[in-house]
Amino acid sequence: MEEKQLNEKESLELIAQMINSSKRNMKVGSGNKLLYWGYFTAILSIALFSLVSLTHNLMWSWGWMLMFAVWPIISYKQKKQPPMVVTYTDKVISQVWQVMGCMFVITFITIGIIEVFIAEHIDFIQMLPLSLLYAGLGVSITGIIVQERWMIYTPLVAFVIAIYMLTLLTLDGKVTILWYLYFGLSFVIMMIIPGHIVNHKAKKQCLKN
Repeated sequence: MEEKQLNEKESLELIAQMINSSKRNMKVGSGNKLLYWGYFTAILSIALFSLVSLTHNLMWSWGWMLMFAVWPIISYKQKKQPPMVVTYTDKVISQVWQVMGCMFVITFITIGIIEVFIAEHIDFIQMLPLSLLYAGLGVSITGIIVQERWMIYTPLVAFVIAIYMLTLLTLDGKVTILWYLYFGLSFVIMMIIPGHIVNHKAKKQCLKN
């Protein structure tokens, strides 16, 4: 069967349809990953900050490991509600987040090995700024793919906070548990706010269709 060659106008229309479909899928079907992660991380940061402040026991900081536990839960929930149509754009976005997830896991393992065998103590505080960088890159790249400005630029706040944290670490600056709140605030700005905006736009598109 002879394949139909698309002209420039038809190609642009097809790309626009895929982008719009991906935006709708962020609300319909698979759900909005930005809101899942944004709310969970913001609530967790407040909870851990409160527990450490009240008990003066840094053992509560291991509560950040819950982010590993909730990862498969969110993935399972999304698989139970797959979108009706999965476009090439959806697959690209999924692969972007798979790469970011791998970077997060590799960083965690690498830091753990270095600190156990070289520093002879375990302190994963570096994970906070590095996680902000990875998550921010993921949101920005996703925003570029779906052409959503709020997703492209709100992670800049997370980048600034991450650079602030990393600079203090290199200068042997004092690390405080306020970093937990900075971390949570970053997720509010770069995930919850754009997540609701994308949700609103997706609902409007569904009503039009």
